[in-house]
Amino acid sequence: MIRLGYFTMPVHPASRNPTDTLREDRETIILADELGYHDAFVGEHLTDLVENVTHSMMFLATLIHSTKRIILGSGTTNLSHMHPVLVAAHAAMFDHLAQGRFILGVSPGALPSDAEALGIFSEDRNKMFAESIEVITRLWEAKAPFDINLPDNRFKVSTKLTYDEISNTGMMIKPYQTPRPEIVGTVVAPYSKGVIAMGEKDFHPMSANFLFDTWLPSHWDNYSQGKRNVGQTAKRSDWRVARTIMVHDDEKTARHYGRESEQSPYRFYYRNLGYKLRKGKRDAVFTHDGKTPEQPVPLDDMLNELVIAGGVNEVVDRIVALHGKLGGFGELVYAGLDWADPALARRSMVLMAEQVMPRVNAALGRQA
Repeated sequence: MIRLGYFTMPVHPASRNPTDTLREDRETIILADELGYHDAFVGEHLTDLVENVTHSMMFLATLIHSTKRIILGSGTTNLSHMHPVLVAAHAAMFDHLAQGRFILGVSPGALPSDAEALGIFSEDRNKMFAESIEVITRLWEAKAPFDINLPDNRFKVSTKLTYDEISNTGMMIKPYQTPRPEIVGTVVAPYSKGVIAMGEKDFHPMSANFLFDTWLPSHWDNYSQGKRNVGQTAKRSDWRVARTIMVHDDEKTARHYGRESEQSPYRFYYRNLGYKLRKGKRDAVFTHDGKTPEQPVPLDDMLNELVIAGGVNEVVDRIVALHGKLGGFGELVYAGLDWADPALARRSMVLMAEQVMPRVNAALGRQA
Protein backbone atom coordinates (compact mmCIF):
# COMPACT_ATOMS: atom_id res chain seq x y z
CA MET A 1 0.00 0.00 0.00
CA ILE A 2 1.31 3.44 -0.90
CA ARG A 3 0.42 6.62 0.92
CA LEU A 4 -0.88 9.84 -0.64
CA GLY A 5 0.96 13.03 0.27
CA TYR A 6 0.91 16.66 -0.81
CA PHE A 7 3.67 19.09 -1.73
CA THR A 8 3.55 22.71 -2.83
CA MET A 9 6.31 25.24 -3.43
CA PRO A 10 3.75 27.14 -3.56
CA VAL A 11 3.58 28.85 -6.97
CA HIS A 12 1.13 31.62 -7.87
CA PRO A 13 1.08 34.42 -10.47
CA ALA A 14 2.92 37.44 -9.07
CA SER A 15 -0.11 39.59 -9.89
CA ARG A 16 -2.17 37.85 -7.19
CA ASN A 17 -2.47 39.34 -3.69
CA PRO A 18 -0.36 37.42 -1.16
CA THR A 19 -3.21 37.66 1.33
CA ASP A 20 -5.36 35.66 -1.07
CA THR A 21 -2.72 33.14 -2.10
CA LEU A 22 -1.67 32.41 1.48
CA ARG A 23 -5.31 31.86 2.41
CA GLU A 24 -5.68 29.54 -0.58
CA ASP A 25 -2.57 27.58 0.40
CA ARG A 26 -3.97 27.10 3.91
CA GLU A 27 -7.36 25.99 2.57
CA THR A 28 -5.67 23.46 0.32
CA ILE A 29 -3.87 21.77 3.20
CA ILE A 30 -6.99 21.83 5.36
CA LEU A 31 -8.78 20.06 2.49
CA ALA A 32 -5.93 17.55 2.21
CA ASP A 33 -6.31 16.82 5.93
CA GLU A 34 -10.07 16.27 5.56
CA LEU A 35 -9.45 13.91 2.64
CA GLY A 36 -6.91 11.82 4.51
CA TYR A 37 -3.66 12.85 2.82
CA HIS A 38 -0.78 11.52 4.92
CA ASP A 39 1.43 14.62 4.96
CA ALA A 40 1.80 18.08 3.45
CA PHE A 41 5.11 19.74 2.56
CA VAL A 42 5.45 23.48 1.94
CA GLY A 43 8.50 25.20 0.46
CA GLU A 44 10.01 28.59 1.20
CA HIS A 45 11.81 31.39 -0.61
CA LEU A 46 12.66 34.93 0.44
CA THR A 47 12.93 36.85 -2.82
CA ASP A 48 10.39 35.34 -5.22
CA LEU A 49 6.94 36.93 -5.69
CA VAL A 50 5.72 33.76 -7.42
CA GLU A 51 6.69 31.45 -4.56
CA ASN A 52 4.98 33.28 -1.75
CA VAL A 53 5.89 31.46 1.50
CA THR A 54 9.02 32.97 3.07
CA HIS A 55 9.23 30.70 6.13
CA SER A 56 7.68 27.25 5.87
CA MET A 57 7.55 26.53 9.60
CA MET A 58 5.89 29.86 10.33
CA PHE A 59 3.28 29.15 7.67
CA LEU A 60 2.70 25.58 8.82
CA ALA A 61 2.29 26.70 12.44
CA THR A 62 -0.96 28.39 11.39
CA LEU A 63 -2.26 24.96 10.39
CA ILE A 64 -1.52 22.97 13.54
CA HIS A 65 -4.90 23.72 15.10
CA SER A 66 -6.78 23.87 11.80
CA THR A 67 -5.95 20.26 10.93
CA LYS A 68 -6.37 16.97 12.78
CA ARG A 69 -4.29 14.18 11.29
CA ILE A 70 -2.09 15.37 8.46
CA ILE A 71 1.64 15.54 9.20
CA LEU A 72 3.08 19.00 8.49
CA GLY A 73 6.45 19.09 6.73
CA SER A 74 8.78 21.93 5.87
CA GLY A 75 9.40 21.34 2.22
CA THR A 76 11.98 22.60 2.61
CA THR A 77 13.75 24.54 5.34
CA ASN A 78 16.66 26.12 3.47
CA LEU A 79 19.61 25.47 5.74
CA SER A 80 21.91 28.05 4.18
CA HIS A 81 19.47 30.77 5.27
CA MET A 82 19.67 30.29 9.04
CA HIS A 83 22.17 29.34 11.69
CA PRO A 84 21.67 25.67 12.65
CA VAL A 85 20.96 26.63 16.28
CA LEU A 86 17.89 28.51 15.04
CA VAL A 87 16.72 25.59 12.90
CA ALA A 88 17.22 23.07 15.71
CA ALA A 89 15.41 25.25 18.26
CA HIS A 90 12.50 26.22 16.00
CA ALA A 91 12.00 22.69 14.69
CA ALA A 92 12.01 21.21 18.20
CA MET A 93 9.43 23.77 19.35
CA PHE A 94 7.26 23.11 16.28
CA ASP A 95 7.43 19.39 16.98
CA HIS A 96 6.05 20.00 20.47
CA LEU A 97 3.35 22.38 19.25
CA ALA A 98 2.25 19.80 16.68
CA GLN A 99 2.71 16.92 19.16
CA GLY A 100 4.73 14.96 16.65
CA ARG A 101 2.80 15.85 13.50
CA PHE A 102 5.96 17.27 12.00
CA ILE A 103 8.57 16.35 9.39
CA LEU A 104 11.71 18.43 8.95
CA GLY A 105 12.28 18.76 5.21
CA VAL A 106 15.70 20.22 4.40
CA SER A 107 17.68 21.51 1.43
CA PRO A 108 20.60 23.89 0.80
CA GLY A 109 18.42 26.65 -0.66
CA ALA A 110 18.65 26.88 -4.43
CA LEU A 111 17.35 30.36 -5.36
CA PRO A 112 20.29 32.60 -6.33
CA SER A 113 18.44 35.82 -5.45
CA ASP A 114 17.88 34.54 -1.90
CA ALA A 115 21.60 33.87 -1.59
CA GLU A 116 22.48 37.31 -2.94
CA ALA A 117 20.09 39.05 -0.55
CA LEU A 118 21.61 37.15 2.38
CA GLY A 119 25.17 37.90 1.29
CA ILE A 120 26.06 34.25 0.65
CA PHE A 121 25.92 34.22 -3.16
CA SER A 122 29.57 33.19 -3.49
CA GLU A 123 29.37 30.57 -0.74
CA ASP A 124 29.19 26.83 -1.37
CA ARG A 125 25.61 26.36 -0.17
CA ASN A 126 25.79 22.58 -0.47
CA LYS A 127 28.70 22.64 1.96
CA MET A 128 26.77 24.97 4.25
CA PHE A 129 23.89 22.49 4.14
CA ALA A 130 26.10 19.55 5.13
CA GLU A 131 27.70 21.55 7.94
CA SER A 132 24.33 22.77 9.21
CA ILE A 133 22.58 19.40 9.31
CA GLU A 134 25.53 17.90 11.20
CA VAL A 135 25.19 20.56 13.90
CA ILE A 136 21.38 20.26 14.07
CA THR A 137 21.43 16.52 14.67
CA ARG A 138 24.26 16.81 17.21
CA LEU A 139 22.34 19.48 19.15
CA TRP A 140 19.37 17.11 19.39
CA GLU A 141 21.57 14.24 20.51
CA ALA A 142 23.95 16.00 22.89
CA LYS A 143 23.53 17.07 26.49
CA ALA A 144 24.23 20.63 27.59
CA PRO A 145 26.53 22.39 27.93
CA PHE A 146 27.12 22.26 24.21
CA ASP A 147 30.59 22.26 22.73
CA ILE A 148 30.33 21.51 19.02
CA ASN A 149 33.55 22.35 17.22
CA LEU A 150 33.83 20.08 14.21
CA PRO A 151 36.79 20.27 11.82
CA ASP A 152 36.08 22.06 8.56
CA ASN A 153 32.68 23.26 9.82
CA ARG A 154 32.01 26.98 10.00
CA PHE A 155 29.33 26.58 12.68
CA LYS A 156 30.83 26.45 16.16
CA VAL A 157 28.29 26.07 18.96
CA SER A 158 29.13 26.45 22.63
CA THR A 159 27.23 27.22 25.84
CA LYS A 160 30.11 26.26 28.14
CA LEU A 161 30.68 29.79 29.40
CA THR A 162 27.03 30.55 30.17
CA TYR A 163 25.64 27.14 31.14
CA ASP A 164 23.77 27.37 34.45
CA GLU A 165 21.83 24.45 35.95
CA ILE A 166 20.07 26.68 38.47
CA SER A 167 18.54 29.02 35.88
CA ASN A 168 18.38 26.28 33.21
CA THR A 169 20.18 28.45 30.70
CA GLY A 170 22.63 27.26 28.12
CA MET A 171 20.23 24.38 27.37
CA MET A 172 17.85 23.63 24.48
CA ILE A 173 14.62 21.66 24.30
CA LYS A 174 14.72 18.35 22.46
CA PRO A 175 12.10 17.42 19.83
CA TYR A 176 8.79 15.88 20.85
CA GLN A 177 9.55 12.81 18.74
CA THR A 178 12.22 10.40 19.92
CA PRO A 179 14.99 10.56 18.95
CA ARG A 180 14.04 13.24 16.40
CA PRO A 181 11.46 14.05 13.70
CA GLU A 182 11.68 12.32 10.35
CA ILE A 183 14.07 14.27 8.11
CA VAL A 184 13.26 14.40 4.39
CA GLY A 185 15.39 15.77 1.59
CA THR A 186 14.07 16.69 -1.85
CA VAL A 187 16.12 15.13 -4.65
CA VAL A 188 16.27 16.91 -8.00
CA ALA A 189 19.42 16.00 -9.91
CA PRO A 190 19.75 12.71 -11.79
CA TYR A 191 22.25 10.44 -10.00
CA SER A 192 22.30 12.85 -7.05
CA LYS A 193 25.23 12.12 -4.72
CA GLY A 194 23.36 13.85 -1.91
CA VAL A 195 20.87 11.00 -1.73
CA ILE A 196 23.73 8.63 -0.85
CA ALA A 197 24.37 10.75 2.23
CA MET A 198 20.64 10.64 3.02
CA GLY A 199 20.82 6.87 3.17
CA GLU A 200 23.87 6.99 5.41
CA LYS A 201 22.24 9.46 7.83
CA ASP A 202 18.78 7.82 7.81
CA PHE A 203 17.12 10.76 6.09
CA HIS A 204 14.38 9.93 3.59
CA PRO A 205 14.32 11.05 -0.06
CA MET A 206 11.52 12.75 -1.97
CA SER A 207 12.06 12.70 -5.75
CA ALA A 208 10.93 15.99 -7.28
CA ASN A 209 7.81 16.19 -9.44
CA PHE A 210 9.64 18.06 -12.21
CA LEU A 211 12.14 15.28 -12.89
CA PHE A 212 11.52 12.91 -15.82
CA ASP A 213 10.57 9.36 -14.82
CA THR A 214 13.77 8.18 -16.53
CA TRP A 215 15.91 9.54 -13.70
CA LEU A 216 13.92 8.31 -10.72
CA PRO A 217 15.60 4.88 -10.46
CA SER A 218 18.95 6.64 -9.98
CA HIS A 219 17.61 8.13 -6.75
CA TRP A 220 16.65 4.75 -5.36
CA ASP A 221 19.95 3.19 -6.43
CA ASN A 222 21.96 5.90 -4.66
CA TYR A 223 19.78 5.86 -1.57
CA SER A 224 20.22 2.08 -1.38
CA GLN A 225 23.98 2.52 -1.76
CA GLY A 226 23.99 4.94 1.17
CA LYS A 227 22.14 2.42 3.31
CA ARG A 228 24.56 -0.34 2.34
CA ASN A 229 27.47 1.92 3.28
CA VAL A 230 26.29 1.81 6.91
CA GLY A 231 25.28 -1.84 6.90
CA GLN A 232 21.55 -1.28 6.48
CA THR A 233 18.91 -2.16 3.90
CA ALA A 234 16.84 0.57 2.25
CA LYS A 235 13.07 0.40 2.67
CA ARG A 236 10.83 1.25 -0.28
CA SER A 237 8.31 2.69 2.20
CA ASP A 238 10.77 5.51 2.99
CA TRP A 239 10.88 6.76 -0.63
CA ARG A 240 8.49 9.51 -1.68
CA VAL A 241 7.90 10.22 -5.37
CA ALA A 242 6.22 13.51 -6.28
CA ARG A 243 4.28 13.85 -9.54
CA THR A 244 2.23 16.59 -11.16
CA ILE A 245 -1.32 15.29 -11.57
CA MET A 246 -4.66 16.61 -12.79
CA VAL A 247 -7.61 14.22 -12.59
CA HIS A 248 -11.26 14.91 -13.37
CA ASP A 249 -14.45 12.99 -14.02
CA ASP A 250 -14.18 14.16 -17.61
CA GLU A 251 -10.82 13.32 -19.20
CA LYS A 252 -11.04 16.15 -21.75
CA THR A 253 -11.48 18.66 -18.93
CA ALA A 254 -8.47 17.17 -17.15
CA ARG A 255 -6.24 17.46 -20.21
CA HIS A 256 -7.46 20.98 -21.02
CA TYR A 257 -6.86 22.28 -17.48
CA GLY A 258 -3.73 20.23 -16.95
CA ARG A 259 -1.90 20.84 -20.21
CA GLU A 260 -3.67 22.52 -23.10
CA SER A 261 -5.29 25.76 -21.90
CA GLU A 262 -3.19 28.92 -22.02
CA GLN A 263 -4.75 29.75 -18.64
CA SER A 264 -3.73 26.39 -17.18
CA PRO A 265 -1.88 26.71 -13.84
CA TYR A 266 0.14 23.69 -14.95
CA ARG A 267 1.42 25.62 -17.98
CA PHE A 268 2.17 28.58 -15.72
CA TYR A 269 4.05 26.37 -13.27
CA TYR A 270 6.28 24.70 -15.86
CA ARG A 271 6.82 27.91 -17.83
CA ASN A 272 8.05 29.61 -14.67
CA LEU A 273 10.09 26.65 -13.47
CA GLY A 274 11.54 25.96 -16.91
CA TYR A 275 12.77 29.55 -17.16
CA LYS A 276 14.37 29.43 -13.70
CA LEU A 277 16.10 26.10 -14.24
CA ARG A 278 17.28 27.18 -17.71
CA LYS A 279 18.71 30.38 -16.25
CA GLY A 280 20.53 28.37 -13.60
CA LYS A 281 21.76 25.81 -16.18
CA ARG A 282 19.86 23.08 -14.33
CA ASP A 283 17.34 22.14 -17.03
CA ALA A 284 18.96 18.77 -17.75
CA VAL A 285 16.11 17.40 -15.61
CA PHE A 286 13.87 18.01 -18.63
CA THR A 287 15.90 15.73 -20.90
CA HIS A 288 16.31 11.98 -21.41
CA ASP A 289 20.08 12.04 -21.84
CA GLY A 290 20.93 14.05 -18.72
CA LYS A 291 22.74 16.75 -20.67
CA THR A 292 21.97 20.45 -20.52
CA PRO A 293 20.08 21.11 -23.78
CA GLU A 294 21.43 23.63 -26.27
CA GLN A 295 17.96 25.18 -26.60
CA PRO A 296 15.23 25.43 -23.95
CA VAL A 297 13.02 22.36 -23.82
CA PRO A 298 9.63 23.25 -25.41
CA LEU A 299 6.93 23.81 -22.83
CA ASP A 300 4.58 21.29 -24.42
CA ASP A 301 7.30 18.63 -24.22
CA MET A 302 7.64 19.27 -20.50
CA LEU A 303 3.89 19.11 -19.97
CA ASN A 304 3.44 15.94 -22.00
CA GLU A 305 6.24 14.23 -20.10
CA LEU A 306 5.59 15.50 -16.58
CA VAL A 307 1.85 16.13 -16.17
CA ILE A 308 -0.37 13.11 -15.61
CA ALA A 309 -3.74 14.46 -16.78
CA GLY A 310 -6.85 12.43 -17.45
CA GLY A 311 -9.83 10.60 -16.04
CA VAL A 312 -9.66 8.38 -12.98
CA ASN A 313 -8.93 5.19 -14.92
CA GLU A 314 -6.08 6.74 -16.91
CA VAL A 315 -4.47 8.27 -13.83
CA VAL A 316 -4.75 4.98 -11.93
CA ASP A 317 -3.10 3.12 -14.81
CA ARG A 318 -0.27 5.67 -15.01
CA ILE A 319 0.48 5.48 -11.28
CA VAL A 320 0.37 1.68 -11.21
CA ALA A 321 2.70 1.59 -14.22
CA LEU A 322 5.10 4.05 -12.55
CA HIS A 323 5.10 1.97 -9.38
CA GLY A 324 5.98 -1.11 -11.39
CA LYS A 325 8.64 0.67 -13.42
CA LEU A 326 10.39 1.89 -10.26
CA GLY A 327 10.03 -1.33 -8.32
CA GLY A 328 7.87 0.34 -5.70
CA PHE A 329 7.86 3.40 -3.46
CA GLY A 330 6.15 4.33 -0.22
CA GLU A 331 4.31 7.54 -1.02
CA LEU A 332 2.94 9.31 -4.07
CA VAL A 333 3.19 13.04 -3.43
CA TYR A 334 0.61 15.17 -5.25
CA ALA A 335 2.07 18.50 -6.41
CA GLY A 336 -0.14 21.45 -5.52
CA LEU A 337 -0.44 24.42 -7.88
CA ASP A 338 -2.33 27.69 -8.08
CA TRP A 339 -6.13 27.32 -7.92
CA ALA A 340 -6.83 29.09 -11.20
CA ASP A 341 -10.17 27.28 -11.16
CA PRO A 342 -10.97 26.37 -7.53
CA ALA A 343 -13.69 23.86 -8.47
CA LEU A 344 -11.37 21.90 -10.78
CA ALA A 345 -8.46 22.06 -8.33
CA ARG A 346 -10.60 20.78 -5.46
CA ARG A 347 -12.17 18.05 -7.56
CA SER A 348 -8.77 16.75 -8.59
CA MET A 349 -7.65 16.47 -4.96
CA VAL A 350 -10.92 14.79 -3.96
CA LEU A 351 -10.71 12.23 -6.77
CA MET A 352 -7.08 11.47 -5.89
CA ALA A 353 -8.05 10.61 -2.33
CA GLU A 354 -11.43 8.98 -2.83
CA GLN A 355 -11.07 7.13 -6.13
CA VAL A 356 -7.55 7.10 -7.58
CA MET A 357 -5.50 5.93 -4.59
CA PRO A 358 -7.96 3.26 -3.40
CA ARG A 359 -7.96 1.80 -6.92
CA VAL A 360 -4.17 2.05 -7.15
CA ASN A 361 -3.70 0.19 -3.89
CA ALA A 362 -6.29 -2.41 -4.86
CA ALA A 363 -4.44 -3.03 -8.12
CA LEU A 364 -1.09 -3.27 -6.33
CA GLY A 365 -2.65 -5.67 -3.82
CA ARG A 366 -3.79 -7.95 -6.65
CA GLN A 367 -0.30 -7.90 -8.13
CA ALA A 368 1.39 -8.82 -4.83
